[in-house]
Amino acid sequence: MRKTLLAALLFAFAAPAFAAPVTYKLDPNHTLVLASWNHKGFSHPSANFGQADGTLVYDAEDVAASSVQVTLPLSGLNAFVKDFDEHLRSADFFDAIKFPSATFKSSKVEAAGEGRLKVGGDLTIKDITRPVVLDVTLNKADKLGDGRGIIGFDATATIKRSDFGVGLYVPNVGDEVKLSITTEAIVPKTE
Repeated sequence: MRKTLLAALLFAFAAPAFAAPVTYKLDPNHTLVLASWNHKGFSHPSANFGQADGTLVYDAEDVAASSVQVTLPLSGLNAFVKDFDEHLRSADFFDAIKFPSATFKSSKVEAAGEGRLKVGGDLTIKDITRPVVLDVTLNKADKLGDGRGIIGFDATATIKRSDFGVGLYVPNVGDEVKLSITTEAIVPKTE
């Protein structure tokens, strides 16, 4: 009996060491992609790119095998002021009718210290693709009551909006945009 119990305990503790990459689906209800910028030196407005859709593959033992792919529908863009939302979605900025979404697809994931990652990839806005590096913090990984995995990350990056064809009013309105991302992702239910 003791040998059986000891073997079960050893297996339980050893299993994570042999963990394979786990595929998660982003939870749009717990994912925010916030952009903030300098407005003529007076304020720092922000906008939320809501309703993110994407897949996250995370391998705790070999982070280089991890990846992320995200689509941000521009119909969910919310700057917290209705008129401004419409202006941001107009041809002056994102031209959301012609370009209905922005995307990010990772190309490289590297460890950057305990619980930290550097995630490089391609950000596409208005069919213009530029490389971006996200500084990522792993907040927590756990299991839901039904046994499916759940994981949470925060990430930051700074981009130039003019690099993506969204440079109206530069330099009076700041060109640098700070991105702050928080997300939860869950292993999907099997059908």
